[in-house]
Amino acid sequence: MDLQVRDKGYLVVGGTAGMGLAGARALAADGASVVVVGRDQERAERAAAELVEAGAARALGLAFDVAREGDAARAVERSVDFLGRLDGVAVTTGTKGHMPIESDDDDWTAAFRDVLLGVSRTVEAAVPHLIESRGTVVTVAAYSVRSPELERLPYVSLKGSVALLTKGIAKAYGEKGVRANCICPGAIETDGLRAIRQHVSDERGWPYETALERVMVEEWGMRTALGRPGQPEEVGDLMAFLLSPRAGYLTGALVNIDGGTDF
Repeated sequence: MDLQVRDKGYLVVGGTAGMGLAGARALAADGASVVVVGRDQERAERAAAELVEAGAARALGLAFDVAREGDAARAVERSVDFLGRLDGVAVTTGTKGHMPIESDDDDWTAAFRDVLLGVSRTVEAAVPHLIESRGTVVTVAAYSVRSPELERLPYVSLKGSVALLTKGIAKAYGEKGVRANCICPGAIETDGLRAIRQHVSDERGWPYETALERVMVEEWGMRTALGRPGQPEEVGDLMAFLLSPRAGYLTGALVNIDGGTDF
């Protein structure tokens, strides 16, 4: 499917690895110009080079921490300067908060900045440019917002806020042509889960091909209809589609991509 993104420009925050990089790569493959933002400049530059090789018209890697005051606005400004326009922004960051509700205020505040504030500030800075281009927003929450777990309630609560924020953006700016959708992934085999697969296989002697699947079911109680974790490219393809004109009538949606995970 041609995503119709050639000659368009996109910003992917959290785009230097995992699901974000996979989404950026899908856009690049159809000729878009892409800026990827992460916390490490060297990794960002490697990701940009990979995107050019994948077919991007232009690509740039930037190092910003959007959870830090002012960085989100600076990242958007640099991206628009490079791209000359902004047709879409995806924000895939936010991993803190896997902790009990009794955690102290400093940990809660750190999770708030990482999971929610980084998203809201990025979207806030991007919206004026997206109104001009009639562009798109994609955020990333989690499948567990539909079934919160006590042992990581701060994370799930803040991801739920990301979903609500996205719905609000869709309703507030829809008349100006801006679309906004939220992806809710389940267990996706990014670097962290891949490392668990290898560790469990080495430590317990389980076959590498099934080690992570056994942990998901036997220890995490996480069953999926497809019987496996997802791959970053599967989420990336969805992300690129939602950012593209091909999803032109889709907005305000909360899209599960979790392999049919039981709640």
